[in-house]
Amino acid sequence: MKTVNLMIVGVGGQGSLLASKLLGHLLLSRGYDVKVSEVHGMSQRGGSVVTFVRFGDRVYSPVVDRGEADFIVSFEKLEAARWLSHLKKGGRVVVNTQEIEPMPVITGLAQYPQDLVEKMRAQGAQVDALDCLSLAEQAGSAKAVNIVLMGRLSRYFPDIPEQAWQEAITACVPEKYLELNRRAFALGRGE
Repeated sequence: MKTVNLMIVGVGGQGSLLASKLLGHLLLSRGYDVKVSEVHGMSQRGGSVVTFVRFGDRVYSPVVDRGEADFIVSFEKLEAARWLSHLKKGGRVVVNTQEIEPMPVITGLAQYPQDLVEKMRAQGAQVDALDCLSLAEQAGSAKAVNIVLMGRLSRYFPDIPEQAWQEAITACVPEKYLELNRRAFALGRGE
């Protein structure tokens, strides 16, 4: 199979590390060669972060170059727009509609850009925008945005059964948070 390139982008403290760990575990369990990059950026709360996940029959590098990403999974709209140049033609953006103001907006030096989802679509991106924060809260914790996003992403991998995703959640999430994360996954998946 051809190599599939994913990017997980967001703001430090949102759970991108768990999301990339879950994806890596899932894909390895399905027999793929998988490369997951480290989190790049300021992983402290508030800084921009990006993780690359690549999988296929044989993958040699964890890096996704501009114009190569099949999927961008974004915890926040501005981060999706920031990394859009990495999306390949016909690629898909799965984005949480939450807005987290970067420091220039907080300090009043800039304004948060408006209509980002529409602007990304105007540039040819297939955008699946979802209020993951509300769904995570409905599941039981605002911290479950990452698993809501994984649930949504799972819809685009019909060859990977839901049970495999559930097994990855079980392997990667502490037992006391399993039910909450299973609810978050189901809400993101749309079930």
